[in-house]
Amino acid sequence: MSRPATGLRRTRRHDPDRRERLVATTLEVIATRGVAGTSHRAIARAADVPLGSLTYHFTSLTELLAAAFTRHVDAVAARFDERMRAAPDRPAALEALTEHVTGDLLGSSRDLVLAVELYVAAARDPALRAVTQDWMSRSRRSLERHLDPVTAREVDALVEGLVLHSALSTDPMTPEQLRAALHRFAG
Repeated sequence: MSRPATGLRRTRRHDPDRRERLVATTLEVIATRGVAGTSHRAIARAADVPLGSLTYHFTSLTELLAAAFTRHVDAVAARFDERMRAAPDRPAALEALTEHVTGDLLGSSRDLVLAVELYVAAARDPALRAVTQDWMSRSRRSLERHLDPVTAREVDALVEGLVLHSALSTDPMTPEQLRAALHRFAG
């Protein structure tokens, strides 16, 4: 028995940027559903691609999560380095740091959720811990433009704590309180 030709053969979609779109979509899925709710199916559905596209471009969900979180880290780290590079002296650097914390890290609920999701996922997965380690190294290098290496490491840890505190607190610190804490510690 032969099958009649229906003319409904699905054509291949030309999508040269699919890999990058999958990474961007993964960040949106994580921001909406969290890492625990992020799956190949959820990403494929959100990106409107066949499920097999994900395994074609990424060998595992962890590889895709690492690519997505790396994209997020690259954007945040670049903004921070730009701020620190533009600061002419230590007082200006502390203001740049305050703007980074209050604007770049805490100013967007999406970016705050992504940072917290990365922290939690990295606590369980060494592949994602490499992403956080890279982020910390880059932050420290940016801070070392104006601070000695020991102080830069301590300030970086303080910033991480301030971000987590703000994400989890029902009474987070105000921008003025954050500024005072950073100035008191590194000023």
